Amino acid sequence: MLHWRDILTYARYSNPEPPMRVVLTEAEWQARLPPAQYRVLRQQHTEPPYRNAFCRSYEPGVYACAGCGSLLFDSATKYHAISGWPSFTQPLAKNALGYYFDDSHRMQRVEVRCNVCGGHLGHVFPDGPAPSGVRYCLNSASLRWLAPGAGA
Repeated sequence: MLHWRDILTYARYSNPEPPMRVVLTEAEWQARLPPAQYRVLRQQHTEPPYRNAFCRSYEPGVYACAGCGSLLFDSATKYHAISGWPSFTQPLAKNALGYYFDDSHRMQRVEVRCNVCGGHLGHVFPDGPAPSGVRYCLNSASLRWLAPGAGA
C-alpha cells in the first residue's frame, strides 16, 4: 500500500520502473487520441468537474490508461470524494504510476502520470480516507473502464 511519504519519495528521487514503455511522437499521439483525450493526456489539461464520464460511475471493473491501455486502478479502490473527478485510494501496482511535483496554477501539487506512456492522469493529494490517506483525483478522459474479465 502506498502512503503519502512513498509518493513524495518517488516524486523527489525516482519513480518505480514500469514493466514496459510506450514512446510515440506527438504527431502519433495526436493521430491516436481523440482531441479531448489528447488535451488531457499529452497537454496536461483538466476536464470540467462533475461533467465527465467516470465522476459518478461505480461499476465493477478496472481502469486503464486511455493512451496506452496499461492497467491503473481497480474500481474497488474508487470512492465518492465529492471533488468532481473520479477518485481512487490506491493504484493496481506500485509501478503503474509516475509522480512529479507540479507548481502550475500557483499551487503545489503532485502530478500523476501513466508510468508506461507518460500520459497526464491528474493529481494525488494527502487527504484521502484511511488507511493510506491518499486521494488520486483523475481526469475521466485519461481513463478507459474495462468490465470484469475484459483485457486491456
